[in-house]
Amino acid sequence: MIKVISINQRGTLTLPKEMRDRLGIKVSGQVVVEETPEGVLLRPGVTVPVEVYSDERLAEFTRNNETALAGFNLKR
Repeated sequence: MIKVISINQRGTLTLPKEMRDRLGIKVSGQVVVEETPEGVLLRPGVTVPVEVYSDERLAEFTRNNETALAGFNLKR
């Protein structure tokens, strides 16, 4: 699909609804913009939250694992 779209004074552009629907781009979604030798590439994007664990949280994971595995004979 080829569409000509305008860019406003703020640099904002609007992708046509049928294109957003086909690409799965939702309201408040994200688009990755990449400059390539052929021009500008737009593609659907996603941000995945990352959790950084404290030492206390890591110790909790270890305790829970040890408790969960206590009944198993893991030595060979």
